[in-house]
Amino acid sequence: MRTVAAEDFAAGVDAIADAVLAVPGVTGLHGSVAVLLPGRRVPGLRLGDTDCEVHVTVAWGTDIPAAADAIRAAVAPLAEDRAVSVVIEDIAAADDADPAANKGD
Repeated sequence: MRTVAAEDFAAGVDAIADAVLAVPGVTGLHGSVAVLLPGRRVPGLRLGDTDCEVHVTVAWGTDIPAAADAIRAAVAPLAEDRAVSVVIEDIAAADDADPAANKGD
């Protein structure tokens, strides 16, 4: 039986993942860190009590500092007062990945 809190947490994680994947230049969530949800995992995110880590792959040619700033700005309103850290884990060819395919569903 799922609780409302668990469903709200999962919805929040999905909202963060969607916000990250909507940032231009981001080709996917990446890395060994992940949020574990019932029946699935969302790679590239770690939510602690006071911080939120976002690990991504970006397309070749992406302005990395600007992408990190855009990710931070997109996630901050969803992170519930957690500090947001962005880690660029990898760089991919511009046409290498569809962001929707890299959400971890």
